[in-house]
Amino acid sequence: MQDEEFGKKVRHPSRSGCSIGRGTPAGAARADPLSRVRSLTSRLRPRSLRLATLCVLTLLTSGGCASFPRDQMGVCLPSAAEAHRPERGDATISVLTYNVEGLPWPIRKKRGTRLREIVSQLAALRSAGRAPDIVLLQEAFSGDASRIGSRSGYPYFVRGPSTHMRRAPTSAAAARQLVTRRNRTKGEGLRRFLPSGLYILSDHPIVDTDRKPFRKRECAGYDCLANKGILYARILLKGVPQPLELFDTHLNSRGAAGVSAQRSLLAHQLQVEELMSFIEQRRSPDYPMIFGGDFNMRNAPDRFETFATRKSWPLVHEWCVARENVCDVQLSWDGDQPWMDTQDLQGFASGKLVQVSPIRLEAMFDVPWRGAPLSDHDGLLVTYRLSWQRGSGDALSRCDAPVPDVDPGLIGAP
Repeated sequence: MQDEEFGKKVRHPSRSGCSIGRGTPAGAARADPLSRVRSLTSRLRPRSLRLATLCVLTLLTSGGCASFPRDQMGVCLPSAAEAHRPERGDATISVLTYNVEGLPWPIRKKRGTRLREIVSQLAALRSAGRAPDIVLLQEAFSGDASRIGSRSGYPYFVRGPSTHMRRAPTSAAAARQLVTRRNRTKGEGLRRFLPSGLYILSDHPIVDTDRKPFRKRECAGYDCLANKGILYARILLKGVPQPLELFDTHLNSRGAAGVSAQRSLLAHQLQVEELMSFIEQRRSPDYPMIFGGDFNMRNAPDRFETFATRKSWPLVHEWCVARENVCDVQLSWDGDQPWMDTQDLQGFASGKLVQVSPIRLEAMFDVPWRGAPLSDHDGLLVTYRLSWQRGSGDALSRCDAPVPDVDPGLIGAP
């Protein structure tokens, strides 16, 4: 429970990944989805198993109505203690980035049991006081995946772009072959059937949030079926003189996209540019910042080259390789470029007053459960030290206003 002098919880409107079918009043009974699947597929001649899966997914997501947990944020309240901050201090904060493989049936089968086990393990860690302070989730598409935060006990959480959130027009930089030659059998040129799958969970009050889907047509292959993008949150850490800003993202896949490596590379490069532009425009350079997610750059030098050229902030892996004496690495690294061996990365930047330094790097959820992994990704857990000196500022006493009680993800929903 949050200190009443520091923050209180506020809820934002319920978010639905879809709307009730046309002509169906709220609360009315709907036809059994499986019977509708059988009815449709009996008339189809799918060209491939992938296309058949797409057809079923289209039916389920357009005919059903999956609900998602509401954003739960905090409102900062004035505190007399704010006038007596120490001139110098430090704190630690742990951040987990985790692709939970929360893809719905029929893309993945029997995922519910393992997603609920993730909840159980997080809840147990929270009871023991050892859970991450902040969690950045990717692929939290299904109902079980979207409720990991609320069910495991995190008091504050926000989610990324919804299925129907409007996308910005295609940029002038987009390659013509990516924009004009859309492959509908690979999921391109169709409407979005899934949200972004992004969530930020926090033990500390979230006082501001924003989200942005990637631009129209700037995706490749089956990735285009989800409204992937970027999620931002600003949190308040009690006793720390400045807020911490967070960014979560999931970039275009390679082989799983079902298209050529060159085509998926073009989409990935555009998304890297949009990610970096969004961070530069949305963050305050005065505040410390941490970003993370599934960057889909493992063993892909061409992808990483674009990313490395465009980014302005260090990756934790890069920072720790150069500072082995101050960064406790509990991962098995091969070679001198360990950031090329993983999809899951974190980066950071210090603020004007608060310095950010990674001090520990380790895996989470890497132990098989009932003979198999909980996800096709391990979690990446980074512990950071936040430190500050004289001139602590007034960021907390100013109390940033919470997001208005309107869901930007529903703007433009049909």
